[in-house]
Amino acid sequence: MRAALVLPFVALTFLCWGMYGPLLHHGRDGMGHNSLVQFICVGLAYFAIAVVVPLAWLKTKGEPGRWTINGTIWSVIAGIVGAVGALGVIFALTSGGSPVYVMPLVFGLAPVVNTVVSMLMSRTLRDAGKIFMAGVILVAVGAAGVMYFKPLSSGVVSIWKLQVGQAMTVLASIAVTALCWGAYGPVLHKGQMKMSGSRLRPFLCVGLAYFGVAVLVPIAVLAARNEVVEWSFSGLTWSFAAGAAGAIGALGVILAFNFGGRPIFVMPLVFGGAPVVNTLDFMVEHSAWDQMPLMFYVSLVAVIAGAVLVLVFAPRAHPAPAK
Repeated sequence: MRAALVLPFVALTFLCWGMYGPLLHHGRDGMGHNSLVQFICVGLAYFAIAVVVPLAWLKTKGEPGRWTINGTIWSVIAGIVGAVGALGVIFALTSGGSPVYVMPLVFGLAPVVNTVVSMLMSRTLRDAGKIFMAGVILVAVGAAGVMYFKPLSSGVVSIWKLQVGQAMTVLASIAVTALCWGAYGPVLHKGQMKMSGSRLRPFLCVGLAYFGVAVLVPIAVLAARNEVVEWSFSGLTWSFAAGAAGAIGALGVILAFNFGGRPIFVMPLVFGGAPVVNTLDFMVEHSAWDQMPLMFYVSLVAVIAGAVLVLVFAPRAHPAPAK
């Protein structure tokens, strides 16, 4: 019964994170393709949802758990890698990448990183079996297919048609995001456990880390450059909405952990569902139901199937020896 309580929060997260890329893409033009300005909007949304709200709740209502130094450190690290991953997505999109392949690639590769990091932290890496490794390969092949068999829509620019420098930036940004977001779940889970299962305290730490990385640092960089900021109301709104979706998704992860979910189970489900939401959004917005090549669907299914294999056949933590 407790496991069933995890699934609604998993669904909340992959719905929010599945919309993250398209929302950022909508806000791109209104920000003059300035990645740092969009990043600031994401950070401000995180501050409002993940700092102001938890502070008010903790002050008036309180919750179980307690502040600890180790829990704070791990939770702040989770926020930092989450913010750096968000910046990677923004760079990929502002460098010419399309969310229709950027986000599936990120969400296809991240569960593999998540599982490896989880196994390293639980010291079960040597227990990986053949089926698990087949799942890893399936995710990698499916992710490559998602990029290659792009939708046949005039609104999508293939990565192969970008300039070499642009394409390298897009691919490097995708890799950074996959690494960061893949590590996010295990690190955040450890921070939550170090705070005796608190929900809002680690969420607050994530929000503070986002504020530092995504607001204070970009503002300092823009000030040092004396850069003129271009923005519009629509760009601000879409970018803020993307940050809100990211923050609500982060809370969904924490709540899933709170009800007994573990990163090795929760995160592959999140990363498997998010690209489906992303793709459905693209097809609805562009009326592209008949424009998606069959191999794109096959590749997307391969990513999800590989993530499921990674989930089911991932090595489990060994029980603690009896004292």
